[in-house]
Amino acid sequence: MKEITFLKRNAEKWETYEQELVAKKNSEPAVLTNMFVELTDDLAYAQSNYKSTTTTAYLNGLTSKVHHQIYRNKREGINRIWLFWAKELPLLFARYQKELLWSFIIMSLATFLGVVSQLVDDDFVRLILGDYYVDSTVERIKTGDALGIYGEQNQFLMFVQITMNNIKVSFYAFVLGLLTAFGTSFLLLHNGIMLGSFFTLFYKYNVLNQALKVVWIHGTLEISAIVIAGCAGLVLGNSIVFPGTYKRFESFKRGAMDGMKMVIGLMPVFIIAGFLESFVTRYTEMPLATALVIIITSLAFILFYFVFLPLSLKRKQ
Repeated sequence: MKEITFLKRNAEKWETYEQELVAKKNSEPAVLTNMFVELTDDLAYAQSNYKSTTTTAYLNGLTSKVHHQIYRNKREGINRIWLFWAKELPLLFARYQKELLWSFIIMSLATFLGVVSQLVDDDFVRLILGDYYVDSTVERIKTGDALGIYGEQNQFLMFVQITMNNIKVSFYAFVLGLLTAFGTSFLLLHNGIMLGSFFTLFYKYNVLNQALKVVWIHGTLEISAIVIAGCAGLVLGNSIVFPGTYKRFESFKRGAMDGMKMVIGLMPVFIIAGFLESFVTRYTEMPLATALVIIITSLAFILFYFVFLPLSLKRKQ
């Protein structure tokens, strides 16, 4: 990209940042953070392509001003943590709604594929979940306790094992982005097919209603978090394949940082999902109304925090 094109494309944004710094001596931390991220990206690009020019010198000066303001107003401890969860993370997801949508589409198509495959072949689910799991599940269905597995383990140990496994899956989804979008998509396909064939197994034994009520108590958060972790992996993969105006390594560093923040942001979701699966899901005979309250509340939280809040904050900015 020629320097004049680079200037025309970004001049208005830089001027806005300058006006913000002049007009507000104490800008909102989230605004300053966004400025700093954008300016460091622009500065890195300018240093790589227009070294020793007035453009690079200007960007260096403007970035230094923002850096100074950030650290002059730096808030430690609980305020910094609150800033991350309340603004920084939602604003990050606002930039990657397209990747989030694609992750959801891949997972949904894979689930549909799992349903169709199990309907066509009764033994398909054995390839995905294994003979032991399927045989034990069928045995429970025949004894009238289809979801009894949730009440057979120690609650605390179950909570630790499930939470750690879910966190591990989320990191796999992210790290597989190193193999580009195909790596993360493979994990989403596997989990989606597993989900579809699992529920279809219960459908064939006429206990689907019970399975849906029980499993989605924790599954709403758990499956949503896998989709969101898939988004992080797609962000990493796309940063390698589609660097845009950045050097490929600079784009990769940016994608890796953004994706890692997304995965870290999912930790509380996995902890709550693990708690629900270990301490609540085991009550398979709970009233339908109670189960629906948990499921709808979980879904409302996911949509609000990862979709509606990011878009709202983006519009305000």
